Parts: sequence; structure tokens; C-alpha cells
Amino acid sequence: MEEGMEKRRRKWTVRYPAHNAETDRQTAALAAELGCSTTAAKLLWNRDLKTAEAANRFLRLEETRFHDAFLMRDMDKAVARIEKALEAGEKIAIYGDYDVDGVTSTSLLYLYLRERGADVTYYIPSRLHEGYGLSRGAMDRLAEMGVRLMITVDTGITAVDETAYAKTLGIETVVTDHHACRETLPDVCAAVNPHRPDDAYPFDELAGVGVVFKLVSAMEITRARREGESDAAAVRRICHDYADLVAIGTVADVMPLVDENRLIVSYGLSRINREPRAGIAALIEAANGKGRAPRRVNSTFIGFGIAPRMNAAGRMGDATVAAELLLSEGGEKSLRLAEELCELNTERQTEENRIAEAAYRKIEEQAAKEKPRVLVLDDDDWHQGIIGIVSSRITERYGLPSILVTYDGSPERDGSAADLGKGSGRSVKGLNLVEALASCADLLERFGGHELAAGLSVRRGNVPLLRERLNAYAAERLTDEMLCVCLDADCEVGMTDLTEKLVEETEKLEPFGTANPAPVFVMRRANLRRVSPIGGGKHLRMTVEKDGVSMGAVWFGMTLAALDFDTAEPVDLMFRLGINEFRGEVSLQMTLVDARPTEDGEAELAREKRRYAEIEAGGRFARSEDLLPSRDECGAVWRFLRREAALGHSTFPVRRLLLRLNGLETGHFNYCKLMWILRIFDELKLCTLREPVPDTLLLSPDGSGGKKDLESSVLLASLRARVD
Repeated sequence: MEEGMEKRRRKWTVRYPAHNAETDRQTAALAAELGCSTTAAKLLWNRDLKTAEAANRFLRLEETRFHDAFLMRDMDKAVARIEKALEAGEKIAIYGDYDVDGVTSTSLLYLYLRERGADVTYYIPSRLHEGYGLSRGAMDRLAEMGVRLMITVDTGITAVDETAYAKTLGIETVVTDHHACRETLPDVCAAVNPHRPDDAYPFDELAGVGVVFKLVSAMEITRARREGESDAAAVRRICHDYADLVAIGTVADVMPLVDENRLIVSYGLSRINREPRAGIAALIEAANGKGRAPRRVNSTFIGFGIAPRMNAAGRMGDATVAAELLLSEGGEKSLRLAEELCELNTERQTEENRIAEAAYRKIEEQAAKEKPRVLVLDDDDWHQGIIGIVSSRITERYGLPSILVTYDGSPERDGSAADLGKGSGRSVKGLNLVEALASCADLLERFGGHELAAGLSVRRGNVPLLRERLNAYAAERLTDEMLCVCLDADCEVGMTDLTEKLVEETEKLEPFGTANPAPVFVMRRANLRRVSPIGGGKHLRMTVEKDGVSMGAVWFGMTLAALDFDTAEPVDLMFRLGINEFRGEVSLQMTLVDARPTEDGEAELAREKRRYAEIEAGGRFARSEDLLPSRDECGAVWRFLRREAALGHSTFPVRRLLLRLNGLETGHFNYCKLMWILRIFDELKLCTLREPVPDTLLLSPDGSGGKKDLESSVLLASLRARVD
């Protein structure tokens, strides 16, 4: 049997300790004092909010205040240089990035400087034609426009050469960024970045738009002080005018929603739900359909509804479409730009799926030759704007850092070692991708990014050595335990715990995101009924039943073929709880995160697999164990596989396959018997057997129709000789 790449192993962890009398007593007391459910009290306890005072401070956003913007290194210099440009009427250019963080950063600063009367423009490079960051060509264009001050947002901290070149053209630069710094900083008027080694700012997890928010806050404070106003009044004004943009960029860039980020995202969501700016309102309507709106916009809606559509502009074409939407003031223009973003997002999804399938095939083809710690793939025709998303999918699927490189759009591409490829990578916790790339800097033209995400440029001829050296680097740092994804849940619940009141209580813990995840629950020994595909077969809808109570559920990204259990057996569920609105009807709904057979079923399969391993190692077995396959049982399996192949089915989770075979009229099947039958078929070339993922079989019956004699099987003869 040929082995393929394993998908990511999943380990469940439930944070709230079950059957702990003292903890239960504490949470019951907390629930009584707060007037909330015990389940909500458990959620607070998990977040280390174990007293009513601490919980109320968290819920009222009283545990955090905005830090003084001038604590950030070079902030005073940045403000002074921009104020000088405003007074002198110098032409200012904002140089942004093409992702959501960059677009919101650009839009925020543009709106603020325009309100201050600046002669301001903005420039967002083309991902496809210019790539990430500053370039000499862009500097030339800005100089031709008469720009005298350039302010970078969400980029620029590594642009030593480009800013030096800009200076020769008469352009001075203020850098604002939040990406990792290198040893040498650009020689500019000011370099504002909380990740600077010499920066003492108390919170370094701001998005690029968060740094811009601090810049305009500092500028507004400076103006307020001149006019005799308080610093607090200035910050309140900036929050009111721009918190929505900061919220969108922060959530889209997957920044931890703690400290200042939690505060500003909370304010921003409130603004979006209360009085959304015209462009955002148009995008919400376009995403949901005309006349339909979400019950309310939260961080999840930003992450899955707004951000992908805004990102699609930069990925598929021109990010200025997204910027123009945010700057629009309503009417036909806003609606047209919002619809354009939705259309671009549809194109992005199609291209993403095409690249992902091609990448999966490459990975499986390589799996027989090596077991990598880092997946490095390259191709001539992958879309530059999409490889980052696909890299995320690959890392999630296989649990390994991944880098995708494409030569699409490479100038003068001829298939030689000199072809310049652009790459995008994602990593796992425990491997800093920027540091890993820095160890291979001699092979790269350029690189930059974060701990878990990075971009790079590399020559085709250097890719094999890059793959080799990154794998050697990772082999010294990544353990098997690091590659096992832990799915965290808050607590176990029963059906009676799941109420609309609980949903309302959990919503008070928002905004949810990195470092403040949405509550996840576990339910043991539930039953799934009426499981059916939706979304073209890409997702599942079902009914969950337990203790005589039923509730609707959806499982995104799961297909019927990929289920490794049958709906006839009890399962354990991990899920989020929410409200579903459909045709005016409101109901509770589970969104499944994972599901698995109950511990009883898992234990039985594990026992059968251990017995299989013992016999494979040379052990003998008794006839009473019913492990030796009969001719009739082999025939029943063969006919089953032929029927499934005719329906286009070739992938079978082991548990589900056993359940279906045991539903036939012929024979009784266990793990040993099933695997030996399939191996006999493989030996006789009746069927190709692979196990690309643990406990999931890929079976391809021979369609020639030729008959084979089971008695000629060496494996079958060997098994018969070991029966007692």
C-alpha cells in the first residue's frame, strides 16, 4: 500500500475541568452574582474572569485604555514632519499595501489629511505587476507628480534602498508599519513601528491600520493642544470618525483582539452597526443580497464577508477599487464598486480552487519520495494574488509550513534558472517563517512578513536548494507534537444548556478573534439525523438529536464522502452556537467545528488496529476471531467497490466503510478482514489501494472486468497458514 501525505492530526482539549466540585462551586457562585447562566459563567472562568468585578470590567471594556501615542518611537518626528508639510502646502503621497490592512490604512490617512486640507494623493502598487512594497519605478512616478513627502502605511520598514532612492528624487519619507524589522532601518524622517527593537510602546500587536490610527491620534492631539482641548477629546473624535476602518483592517489582518485592538474593534463594530459609512453599507448589502442584512455585523462577518471581497481587488486586479469604495460617499458609485468587489471575489474563489487542487496533487506525488517538514511548491501558471490563500489551506490541511512560488508574470520568463518567482508562505506555531527565510537569505532576492506569514522573491534555480535548507531548518525546530493541531473547546454542554439567552450572553464577550476566540462547546454521544449536502456538495446540513431534543446544524467544508462515521452511531460534537434567520424564522443553530465517533467506537477501532498490527508482525490468530476473509465476503466487497466506482466514489473513511459493508447481507467485517481483502485485491491487481490520510482509503477498482483467482494470492495463503 502506498502512503501519502498525512492531513493534520486533531486533538481535542476542553478547557473547563469536568467533574471538579470546587470549580463548579465557584462558577455557580459567579453565575448567581452576575445573574447569568452557569454555562456563561464557565466561559468567563476560562478567560480568567473569576470574580464579578473582573467580569464586569471586561464586559464594559473598562480593563483597557488607549496608550499614549507619543510613547511610540519617532511618533513626535512623524507628526512634526507631516505638520510641516501641511503648513507649507507640500504634495503628500500615501504609499499603501494591497491587502485589507493596507487599503484601510491608506483610506484612513487619506481621509484625515484631506480633512486637514492637505494636498494629498495615494499610491497602492499592483500585486501582479509591481509586487509587495516600495519600488524605484513607483518612486519615479511619485516624483513626476511633484510629491515631496511620502508616508508609507503597512509597508516600508525594510525599504532601505527604495527610500534612499526616493531621497535622491527630492522625496522625504515617514514610514509607518507593523511588520518585522531588520537590523538596518531606513534612513528616513521617522520610522514608526512598535516592533522596532528600541521601541518602548506597551502594545506591539497593532495592525498596520492600528499604527496609522495612533499616528492620526497623535496629530489630532497636537492640534487639540494648540486649541486648548483635551487629549481625550481628540482621541474620541478620531475613534468616532475612523474606528470602523481600523476594526476592518485589524480583524482582516488576524491581529489578537486584546488590549487596544479589542477596544478599537469594539468601537468600530458599534460604528458599523449604528451608522456605517456609505462604501461599507454598500458592500454589506452586496455581500448579503439586496434587501437583506445580517442580524448585526460582528468580527466574524468582517472576516468572512467583508475582508475576502476587499482582498479580492488586490488579488485579482487593482486594490484601488477597494480604496475607492471606502472613500466613496454613496449613490450609484458605491453600489457599483461593491458589486465589482463581489464579482472579483467570485473569480478569486474559482482560481483558488483550481490552484489548490493542483497543489494537492503535487504534494501527493512527492509524498512517496519524501516526508517534508516544509512544503515548497512552484508552478509556471499559478496566479500571484491567490497563492497566499492556497498556502493557508495547505498548512491547515497538512499541518506543515508551506511556500508556494509562481513564475506567472515573471519578466522574460523562458523556463531557465534565472526566471524570477514570487512566493507566499504560511507557517505553524513554533516556526518563525521570517527567521527561517532569513537563514536562506543568500538564495532569495527579497523577503519579509510576520512569524506565521511571509512573502518572497526567488530565482527558479534556487528553489530546490531553498526547499532543502528550509526542511533542514524546520527539522531542528519542529516536533511531531507541534504539528498536531489542538482544537480547543470551552466546556461540555447538554441540549438544555443551549438557549437564545446563552447566545446573547456569549455575544457580550465580543469581539471574537485571535486571542479572544468565539466560545466553542462539546456535546457527547449525540446523534446526527437527515444529513444532506448543501452548497454544491461542499458543506453539510443536518439535525442533531440528544435526550429527545433536536437542533439544526451546519458543517462547512465537510462532505458526505469525507465523514469517517455513520449517522447511525453516536458521535461527539465540537461546535459554536448561533442564531439562524431564514425567511423570517429565527432558530438556534450549531456550526460544527469537528465531530468524531464516541470514545467507545474509537476504542473498538483502536483495538482492532492493534490486533491487525500484531498479526502483521507474525502473530497467529484463532478461527473463532472471525478474521479470515471468505470467498463470499471478498465477492461482496468487490461488488460494493464496483458499484461505488460507477458513482464516482473512490475515497472511503475506514469506519464508515466498515459500517456500510456490515449493512450488506453477506458476511461480517472487521478491520483486519477488511484490510486483508483490500490488500489481496491490490496484490492481484484487481484494485489499487492507497491510504493518503490515516484511516481514509483511496480505492480504484480495475475496470477491465478480467477475472482473477483468489487462490493465487500469496497473502491469503499466508493468512490461512496462521489460523489456529
